[in-house]
Amino acid sequence: MPSSLLPISPAARARAQALLDFIDASPSPWHVAANAAALLNDAGYTRLNEADPWLLSPGGRHYILRDDSTLAMFRIGGQPLTQAGFRVVGAHTDSPGLRVKPRAGDTSGGLLRLGVEVYGGPILATFADRDLSLAGRVALRDASAPHGVRSQLLRFEAPLLRIPNLPIHLNRKVNQDGLKLDRQNELPPILEAVREGLPAADHLRRLLADALEVDSVQMLGFELNVYDTQRGVFFGPQQEFVADSQLDNLGSCHAALSALLDTDATETGPCAVGFLFDHEEVGSTSAKGADGSFIDDILERIALCSGLGREDYRRALACSVLVSADMAHAYLPGHTGTYDDQHRVHLNHGPVIKTNASQRYTSESVSAGLFQLACERVGVPWQSYVQRSDLSCGSTIGPAAAARLGLRSVDVGNPMWAMHSVRESAGAADHDAMCRVLGAFFSAGGPQALSP
Repeated sequence: MPSSLLPISPAARARAQALLDFIDASPSPWHVAANAAALLNDAGYTRLNEADPWLLSPGGRHYILRDDSTLAMFRIGGQPLTQAGFRVVGAHTDSPGLRVKPRAGDTSGGLLRLGVEVYGGPILATFADRDLSLAGRVALRDASAPHGVRSQLLRFEAPLLRIPNLPIHLNRKVNQDGLKLDRQNELPPILEAVREGLPAADHLRRLLADALEVDSVQMLGFELNVYDTQRGVFFGPQQEFVADSQLDNLGSCHAALSALLDTDATETGPCAVGFLFDHEEVGSTSAKGADGSFIDDILERIALCSGLGREDYRRALACSVLVSADMAHAYLPGHTGTYDDQHRVHLNHGPVIKTNASQRYTSESVSAGLFQLACERVGVPWQSYVQRSDLSCGSTIGPAAAARLGLRSVDVGNPMWAMHSVRESAGAADHDAMCRVLGAFFSAGGPQALSP
């Protein structure tokens, strides 16, 4: 149905708060996957290991983790795969930001700064003068673990880091030219005043070892994300907006997860599958990215465990549908020249269908129509977004995943402001709307007529 302003019901507000809580508990892709797995466990889903044989049956509910930051979750439906296919929703666990280098540590002027690499395409200026900290995973020696290495999550709750701005007196043109940070020399955040007796690189190792309560010799390596410690909030006179980090794309991750759990009772429906991929922000080409083998590995094993042969698996794919869920660029007054006038989308006006003639988004008329029907089933308006023709377009997991398997696919997302900022904004009503639409998508059967 055409776009219209959504009311912010108590249910919608509660759903938005659940999203903020999920984001605030998930400051790295590894935490995202762990927290999603915990919610699935609580709902009765059982974890499967890719190295083990699987026994699946109709109504079965399971999830799989690959390398701690990519997750697949699925419910076996009662409809034959060769007739209903898979109903798949894909999103991504990673967000643009800063990653700490392996031998991070540089001292100058009596201060220890951490060397960082830029991950993806963050708005670097938004990291300045923020209360930053560290979260991620650490590899530890453990003779009882596979290959002798154990992975452990780590998060520092308190602010540890800061990237201070120069005073305007020393950067007179900052308001005219914008804040520009040299990635090698100016971006490294300050950790602490230098302590005597330890090489610079050992300061961080000691900090990590103390937090984990292990001897530093047990540490083999780490992957650490720099994150903003400010919690998510509602804002506006009617509290109609939300602000937090990582709305792109934890908004879609939480929506896919919520939709699957909300429709758990529908065991007579199709096979519903959700994928939360890592590495989308850097191109998805990895062992756990959407352009890797994970999506094919999981769907094929579901098919094989359901008694299908190779040909029948391909038949199932031919009548399957993928919703690639990522966030969308909402209209922002004051920047009118950056939007196509006929395709402006707005906060609290419902999910967005994204199209691009160069296939940066996968939506076409039939797949977009399928999503519109899901919106109609739950009474949710939808919007349409196309990038200005004189601006380059971003992309999602959709093209990679759809191309690998030949899936019919549609790219959708909720509208937001300040995408890739350390502090993003969205509508308080839109998240509940997306959850309900994805729930309708998961529950609807997929006739063979849907095949490309």
